[in-house]
Amino acid sequence: MLTSREELDAELGETARAWLDAALAEAAADAARTGAATGDAARSGAATGDAARSEAAAHEAARSDAAADASRTAAIPYASPSWELRYAAAGRRCGQRHADSVRSLLLVEARAPLASVTRLYDQGTAAERRAVLLTLHLLDLGDTALPLVEDALRANDTRLVAAAVGPYAADHLDPHAWRHAVLKCLFTEVPVAFVARLADRARGDAELARMLTDFAAERTAAGRPVPEDLRTALALTAPSGEGDHPAPPTAAPIAPAPTEES
Repeated sequence: MLTSREELDAELGETARAWLDAALAEAAADAARTGAATGDAARSGAATGDAARSEAAAHEAARSDAAADASRTAAIPYASPSWELRYAAAGRRCGQRHADSVRSLLLVEARAPLASVTRLYDQGTAAERRAVLLTLHLLDLGDTALPLVEDALRANDTRLVAAAVGPYAADHLDPHAWRHAVLKCLFTEVPVAFVARLADRARGDAELARMLTDFAAERTAAGRPVPEDLRTALALTAPSGEGDHPAPPTAAPIAPAPTEES
């Protein structure tokens, strides 16, 4: 669960708070710099459109853009923004218990673009990937970050699966992929409580009900317990006002609900 800046300030020591202040300032500065560069590019694009009537003017605009890009690149001391280095150090500087929240704050403060989010996910540890997944719904990325969610759902790391089925997945996964995400939780014993908007998206979903019933039948035929979470999800698929779906077969004893993994 992510905590707010105010909660972090109350729990972190003085050294950790000072580090966080500096890290967030770097992230904000990068966001401002990126915003200014985007504005420059937009103005340059408009000027180029007007100059298209003149080949000489178009060439001059291109040279000007190239010079501006080179100047911005020279002003950045790292190949990646410095706040991204802070992202990796969050656990060491602020403690593992607060690392997710600190990393999330950095992503939001930097208004992290897809390039940064993808780089931090691809190059990060499991903990760093989890923080990316937990923050996607707070960034202005549309559905462009879906490949990260899809990658996490292919993993067997329950921490990543639990983070991948959050609000971003609820908003952007298509019905087919979302149903399989619910089944992934059942396969890996991730509590369905982690699935954001489960009740809303499951309601009246006959295909999800079929998939859950088939899964329960397979478990029963194999002499394995039917997870209680499956019953919970199946009950939610009933259309409004029609009551619960019939319970799946119970030839095998019902397994206790899995506990949340840290």
